[in-house]
Amino acid sequence: MALLWLRRSFYVFVGLLFVYAVAGMFFTGPVVVRAPSLDLEVEPSPVRLRAAVEALCTEFAPRDWRHTRQLDAAASWIAGHLAASGLEVELQEYRLDAGTFRNVIGVRRGEDPAAAAIVMGAHYDAASGSPGADDNASGVAVLLELARTLPAVPHERTHYFVAFATEEPPFFGTDAMGSYLFARKLEDDGVQVRVMVALDLVGFYSDELRSQRFPSPVFRLFYPWRGDFALVVGDARSGEAIARVKRGLRAGGRLPIQSFRAPARSGLVQLSDHFSFRRLGLPAVQVTDTAFMRYPYWHRPEDTPEKLDYERMADLVRSLHGVLWEGR
Repeated sequence: MALLWLRRSFYVFVGLLFVYAVAGMFFTGPVVVRAPSLDLEVEPSPVRLRAAVEALCTEFAPRDWRHTRQLDAAASWIAGHLAASGLEVELQEYRLDAGTFRNVIGVRRGEDPAAAAIVMGAHYDAASGSPGADDNASGVAVLLELARTLPAVPHERTHYFVAFATEEPPFFGTDAMGSYLFARKLEDDGVQVRVMVALDLVGFYSDELRSQRFPSPVFRLFYPWRGDFALVVGDARSGEAIARVKRGLRAGGRLPIQSFRAPARSGLVQLSDHFSFRRLGLPAVQVTDTAFMRYPYWHRPEDTPEKLDYERMADLVRSLHGVLWEGR
């Protein structure tokens, strides 16, 4: 009887372990063996990153959809920085009932015009009533620093660095999102996309235990309890894109990288500009600090520049160079 009980206990244990492994692999995304570290000799500056966040939160505040003059000024400022980094820059202007808005597009041409492009994007508008330091001056600052530190090496693919308008409500999830209009523009221009990466809330990190929260206690079984990592987010059909970006991030820098995927209908994987691309069937993921799952000031007046970790934002810039290199 004791032997039978032990045998049954063993089978139950193996079954639970199998379920845990399968669930873990589904939610945490494709298993990616760390690629050899890349030494690209790039030196992102935490000082410049902070200066960019502070400028967006002070000189161009408020940046919500009702204040088109500040958004226009921010767009011109972003365009100037992208041009100073040696990129071709254009403004994609579009008219909505609420006013005229602009996407800022920086382009680094690749050697093969037919090769699928890599798109790095971040929205520069902010939620009403919030300075928008983490959401999303952090993403814009990382985007600008990534463009500024591009190494002068041959690259096959064209790279787009795009600052989007109208990501926040009341436009979120609609055809009026700047990212949706840009994705449509790429389609109309016949541009193939290898992967699009939305940089959205990428500035807040914590080493404190239990600083990372989860939408369900179940996820505590699969993810760290410290908010010290960046997360690659995609829907259930984005495994290849998640793996590609995750591999590049891990090869390019030291910042811990996790990933999460779930069915698109769950809503958990639709919360940024990458979803505009997914709506059109284009490969896209979000890179984030997990927003309100870690950052208590999301969409609040307290979302201010001093709360961000600019050293780790610089680490993220290094990691993103790995994504561009992996896709060369």
